[in-house]
Amino acid sequence: MVVQASAAREVLGTMPDEAATALRAVEDAGRGAMTDLRHLLGLLAPAQDGTDDDPGPDTDPGAAKVGTPLAPQPGLDRLGPLVDRISFAGLPVEVSVSGEPRTLPQGIDVTAYRIIQEALTNALRHGDGGKAQVTVRYADHALRVEILNSGPSVLTGTAPAGPGPHSEGTGRGLLGLRERVDVYGGDLDARRRLGGGFRVRARIPLDRP
Repeated sequence: MVVQASAAREVLGTMPDEAATALRAVEDAGRGAMTDLRHLLGLLAPAQDGTDDDPGPDTDPGAAKVGTPLAPQPGLDRLGPLVDRISFAGLPVEVSVSGEPRTLPQGIDVTAYRIIQEALTNALRHGDGGKAQVTVRYADHALRVEILNSGPSVLTGTAPAGPGPHSEGTGRGLLGLRERVDVYGGDLDARRRLGGGFRVRARIPLDRP
């Protein structure tokens, strides 16, 4: 949200259409974050009678009385707009999809999208004028996602103090995603690449009962 708001501010006077697009991205991200928080709070504090009073994934409890819907949780079908926003903000992104795309369980679909979103946002925030590559692979029994971004090599000692597995700036986001992937029996690995840049790789089983 901060990245998109900054991009909108930079072009507000000269490229109003692009600025409006970036501001809509901020709104969408904020709504998605509020929906995530509502679901999390519902898990942490269920109703006293033991029932689930969640009005549904597309409805905000505070707005339900007036019938104001929220946008649905984003999935991989929203990957194109996400890549466009990141590219517009300054990080060129290439996308490769292999295997036979198919409908995924909503939780896995949202998780895969959030992994890509977090990795690209980190690459944009901490990158050094490089580019990123996103690979989505629909395997027989698992969904595999990999995000690579270029940058200075750690072998030269010039790598910036950006997102590392234990860095404070991005570790919380990746930690939360790792826990979310673990719920589905998958695994997520995030680390610097010796040749430069950063890699985030996740595998989520699709045939888990």
